[in-house]
Amino acid sequence: MKSRMCMLFWFTAILGVLAGLDVETVVGRTAAAQTEVVVFAAASTTNAVTEIGDLFAARKLGTVTTSFASSSTLAKQIASGAPADVYLSANKKWMDFLEEKNFIDKATRVDLLGNRIVLIAPSKSSIQALEVNGKLDLAALLGSEGRLSMGDPDHVPAGMYGKKAMESLNLWDKVKDRLAPMKDVRAALVLVERAEAPLGQVYATDAAISNKVRVVGLFPLDSHPPIVYPVAAVAGGKISGAKLFLEFLRSQEARAIFEKYGFNVR
Repeated sequence: MKSRMCMLFWFTAILGVLAGLDVETVVGRTAAAQTEVVVFAAASTTNAVTEIGDLFAARKLGTVTTSFASSSTLAKQIASGAPADVYLSANKKWMDFLEEKNFIDKATRVDLLGNRIVLIAPSKSSIQALEVNGKLDLAALLGSEGRLSMGDPDHVPAGMYGKKAMESLNLWDKVKDRLAPMKDVRAALVLVERAEAPLGQVYATDAAISNKVRVVGLFPLDSHPPIVYPVAAVAGGKISGAKLFLEFLRSQEARAIFEKYGFNVR
């Protein structure tokens, strides 16, 4: 049986050479197709990365297992030895954290996506379109008991961007005691979907996937650092499979999926 498998393997390689590919490329892709790639990705990329992973498998390039959570949670899991092959972060800070500790393959790191921060309300809310600037009275809009739902600004990228934006607009001190800090940006979205918070601060891509919320305001792009999603192979993981998936993430097919969900592809 082993002999037959070996013959089939090299027969595939020979066919590839005849088609104009070198043996190393064919052997690498054949091995990758038999590999399960474990992808740790920011919660805000859930829908897009899931669809891209399904397409990757449909193309017979390999199977993809995903884990979605806050970028900080995933980075700490990788640093603690979690078996990941690819890490997609919603900000540079947590990728830098892993790079400084040599937990990623630095040569594979690229900035993949962009996004923006928006203010949302439940779809049936009476709150209408708002101009987000220093004159916005967020506290009044929250009412006497309401809280602003957002990713925990201490570690969740969406919340960190949101805090920076509100600080630059002189809004932070007025609402910092009126927050509902959530474990990740999708949890912040859910709280507003359930109308358990009158307003929320999420990525534009999160708002776009829900018919239970409305975007009522856009935070100015210059009110916070550029929102960048870096991606890299995890050191010690299945590098050949990881590199193939990273290559696929930058394909035209993947780009179309990311853009469908509202990401800016870099």
